[in-house]
Amino acid sequence: IHLSIWNDKVNVFPGKLKEGPVECSETFRWFLGGWIAHMQDFMVFYAPNVNSYKRYEFQSWAPTRLAWCHDNRTAGFRVVGKGPNLRIECRIPGADCNPYLAYAAALASGLDGIRNKTEPPPIFTGDVYTAEGLPEVPRTLREALTSFEQSKFADKTLGKEVHQHYIHFFRVEVESYETAVTDWELKRYFERI
Repeated sequence: IHLSIWNDKVNVFPGKLKEGPVECSETFRWFLGGWIAHMQDFMVFYAPNVNSYKRYEFQSWAPTRLAWCHDNRTAGFRVVGKGPNLRIECRIPGADCNPYLAYAAALASGLDGIRNKTEPPPIFTGDVYTAEGLPEVPRTLREALTSFEQSKFADKTLGKEVHQHYIHFFRVEVESYETAVTDWELKRYFERI
């Protein structure tokens, strides 16, 4: 997902604040801060299937930790461009996500960050894969569903009915996967057990 916010044909992300090589506005910082802060709340929208989580592997070019960097593809949030072309590239959503839900989650998170002046973590430099102490992207749909279920922000943003609908939807998906016997299991264990 690439995002920049425009107001009367002007990108409101560029500014005079310096974050490493990035020259940005407070609006940029707060939007980014909110998006990162609520990533776990809406991970089910960014990675909606059981197989979605298989791509979040060490050195796979898919992000495994929540950090933001300037032009660094190991980070979940890659900031690129400058001046009116400054934008945030969130590398966490997969090609299997519903773009409407992913953008809705991103915009709700970022706008909440602006409203509450949520500061982002410090800009990270280096290889995010080898970094220690950074929050990790959920490893399974069950883990992402648990965060979504417990999220007061998702409940408030979506409304109780819609939030409960998606909890049920993803719970059915997780339970269907966990009770399925796969071809791999049949081949592996048919002769061994």
